[in-house]
Amino acid sequence: MREGWSTAGITALGELLSPSRLTGTAARMSVQLFLVVCLWHALYSDTETSGGLDEGQAVAYGVLAVLALRLRDTDRWIGRDMVIQQIEFGTIVYWFLRPLAPWRYYLRRAVGDQLYGFAWAAAGYVVCLLAGVMDPPASAGAAGAFAVTFLLGQSVLYYLVLLTDQMCFWAVRNDSAVEILQFAQNLLSGGYAALWYFPGWFQTMSALLPFQATLSVPLSFYVGRLPVDDLPRHLAVQLFWVVSLAALTRLVWRRAEHRVVSQGG
Repeated sequence: MREGWSTAGITALGELLSPSRLTGTAARMSVQLFLVVCLWHALYSDTETSGGLDEGQAVAYGVLAVLALRLRDTDRWIGRDMVIQQIEFGTIVYWFLRPLAPWRYYLRRAVGDQLYGFAWAAAGYVVCLLAGVMDPPASAGAAGAFAVTFLLGQSVLYYLVLLTDQMCFWAVRNDSAVEILQFAQNLLSGGYAALWYFPGWFQTMSALLPFQATLSVPLSFYVGRLPVDDLPRHLAVQLFWVVSLAALTRLVWRRAEHRVVSQGG
C-alpha cells in the first residue's frame, strides 16, 4: 500500500529537483495573477456592479480561478508518464501487468499532481490575502461551502480528464480531445470569466453540463454570489456527476483491459 502511494510524489519530486522549473512556475503564476487583477480593476473602473458582482468579488473570483487552474497545470510530459505517451511507446502494457491496477495507479498519480498543484495555489492564495489583493470569504458559511464544493469539483474534473485520456485506448492519440476539453472547461466552468456575466441561455446550457460544478459553483460560494442555503442543491448535482462519471470510467477501464493498442509495442 505504501509503495503504491509513493507514486503520487513522482511529479512533485521531478519539479523540486529542477530549480529552473520551480522558478518558471512561480514567475508564470505571478504574471497571471498580476494581469488578472489589473484586468478586473480596469473593467470595473466605470461601474460598481456587473453580473451581480462588485469589484472586490470580481477580483477575488478572478484570482481564485487562476489559482484553481494551477491544480491541473502540472507537467507530466517530461516524465513520459502520460497515457498518450505510454501507448505510443508501447509501455502501456506494464500498467496492466503490475500488481497495482491501472486505475489505481492513475488515481494516485493524479492525487499527487493535484496535491502538488494545491501547494502552489495555497501559497499564492496566502500571498494575495496578505498583500490585500483579494478579500477573504464572504462568511464562515461561505468558506465551508467553498471548501466542500471545491473538493467535489476537483473530483468531477478528475473523471473528465480521465475519460479524455481513456480515449487513447481506441484513438491512440487524444491531442484534439485534450484541447477541446481544456477550452470547454475554461469557458463553461467560469475559468475565463464568471458565468454570471454571460446571457441567461448560456448559463442554462452550462448548468446541464458537468463543467460548472468544477469551478463556478465553489468560487461563487466563496465571493458570496451564491447563498449558503443553496449548498444542498449544488452538492446533489456534484455528487450526481461524480457517481455517474466514476461508473462510466470504471466501465471504460474494464473495456480497455481487453484491447491495449500501442504504436511502439
